[in-house]
Amino acid sequence: MDAMVMDVLKLLVVFAIIILVMWYRQPLRIAIVAAMVGAVVLYRLPLTTAGRALWLGAIGKDTIQSLLVFYTITFLQRMMEKRRNLSNSQVALNGIFNNRRINASLAPFMLGCLPAASTVLICGPIVRESVGDYLNTEEKAAITSYFRHISESFLPTYTTIFIAISLTNGRVTVSQFLIAMLPMVVALFLVGYVVYLRRIPKDTGMIPDQLKRYYWILLAKSIWAIALAIALILVFNLPVYIAVLICIVLNVFVNQFSIKEILPFFRTAFEGKLLLSTALVMMFKEILGATGVITELPEFFSKMPLPEFLIFALIFFIGSTVAGSQAIIVLCMPMAMASLGNANALPLFILLMCMNYVAMQISPVHICLTLCAEDYRIPLGRMVRKTMPMVVIFSVVAFGYYFVLNGLVV
Repeated sequence: MDAMVMDVLKLLVVFAIIILVMWYRQPLRIAIVAAMVGAVVLYRLPLTTAGRALWLGAIGKDTIQSLLVFYTITFLQRMMEKRRNLSNSQVALNGIFNNRRINASLAPFMLGCLPAASTVLICGPIVRESVGDYLNTEEKAAITSYFRHISESFLPTYTTIFIAISLTNGRVTVSQFLIAMLPMVVALFLVGYVVYLRRIPKDTGMIPDQLKRYYWILLAKSIWAIALAIALILVFNLPVYIAVLICIVLNVFVNQFSIKEILPFFRTAFEGKLLLSTALVMMFKEILGATGVITELPEFFSKMPLPEFLIFALIFFIGSTVAGSQAIIVLCMPMAMASLGNANALPLFILLMCMNYVAMQISPVHICLTLCAEDYRIPLGRMVRKTMPMVVIFSVVAFGYYFVLNGLVV
């Protein structure tokens, strides 16, 4: 059998190791370690080569930046929780819009701007109160999870997106990704509206006891740190961790944090298991690079009967569903970028990130979905079934946008 085909088959085995380990409900870090061992054995990498790759992955610039992003974001989240900024944003929306549809969509969206699985538990009561009896329990659970995760599709404050962008090796910048994803963010809201939200009456029946100005100020106080971080990233193209660090420093003075309040955050923001998983993912990337298989992929895929973009889209959708977003991004994003040659990477990158996003809305390895289903006291499968119509419609839109974007950048 051709050596190139054998190398790709070995890669599929490595991919299968990740799926198998996570199928047995083991954490991502265990799956990545198993896959690294599998790759070293299957490709017969010399121990010195493997050791060098692991070292580069552990201390590389992308790894350090990813860990700094995760830590600073978690630190900012702790500060916002302490001042009740996240829950106050929902109070502000009630006073400003008095609109059930906005409360059920925009509040979870804003809460989801920070990468913490626990925010879905804050979103649940907001959605239940806003929706009432106009949707059944499974539908309420579906829109809670769906709208809470829209921010996860495009905000670089999420480690998954930051890692994905770093794996393009400069071919896609944070600013380019944010701007190009905005139409798809609008599409996500429209899809959720068409499928479910339009069935909910607008009026909440609430009579605000303050002037609109009070609620606008409350909203600004609640989300200014998130908005400023995004603005600094987009306008000044700052690294994510620097933008968030600036917001942390400003937040100390704006919200008048004492040293006694701040000190515990240095410890609680250190999510050891998640930081370890992030580091292992970056080390796995270097191991794959050391095998040399990535450089063989453009020629291999040129022989396939399907268009390359469709092949990668299917890989990302299926792989994310069964193995999770980070695993498939690390495994396949370098391959996808290599397959493009010198072509513009942005259209395919946007398509793959859209496929990654929608897959995670139905993935059993996505912890937020499990938390949401438990919060609503329903089986995960019933919630996923109600999410599927939104996933299917958005996937069709994403392919259409790929062709439009491809025409614009060529």
